[in-house]
Amino acid sequence: MANSEVKKNILVVDDEAQITRVLKTTLSSQGYGIRSASDGKEALQLMKDWTPDLVVTDLRMPNMDGLELCRRIRAESRIPIIVLSVKGEDTIKVEALDAGADDYITKPFSINELLARVRAALRRASTPQQPKTPIVEVGDFRIDIPSRTVQVKSREVRLTPKEFDLLVYLARHPGKVITHRALLGAVWGQNSIEQPEYLRVFVGHLRKKLEPDESAARYIITEPWVGYRFEPGD
Repeated sequence: MANSEVKKNILVVDDEAQITRVLKTTLSSQGYGIRSASDGKEALQLMKDWTPDLVVTDLRMPNMDGLELCRRIRAESRIPIIVLSVKGEDTIKVEALDAGADDYITKPFSINELLARVRAALRRASTPQQPKTPIVEVGDFRIDIPSRTVQVKSREVRLTPKEFDLLVYLARHPGKVITHRALLGAVWGQNSIEQPEYLRVFVGHLRKKLEPDESAARYIITEPWVGYRFEPGD
């Protein structure tokens, strides 16, 4: 485990004792400091005197669910939040992401997936926020916003205005799940958030122009029923 992560603190919020035990045991074994709460109210109470570096929370809980917890935390803090959901909870999962959660894991999940998502969330949080400079350089991409030009591994790619705007928004949020509604609102405006067909068309166009192999997406990853995740490469 990297030294920068050794002393990170994680708050686990879940009303299922077995899940809580697994999470605490797994994360503690990796050197994280762990505290737990059984619902959102208990979590907020605990956070009055202790500030975690990451919150991992279930969605379905008594007293205060994970959705409301996301809203309460995000109203005051940028602490990364990973939500736990079960298969079929796509609607509430999307609501949680729109409310400020950074990522999600679907139960049952593998330990390796959990640890990878935790590391990624902490890594993003520890990276200083970059000002919105006219040049976005991330992974394989170099995007010159004033000239509206894009290079992928030094190869120039021609994009339409909306394709370009969509790529810029994705590139400014690498590794993070962006919901359909968030993308539509950012690129097409709030009047278009209920028209996901826009996204399907334009993401398809972007993939044809950006992906080395369109049949195996590398840069723009579909999160089924939720949105997209931009992975810019090394």
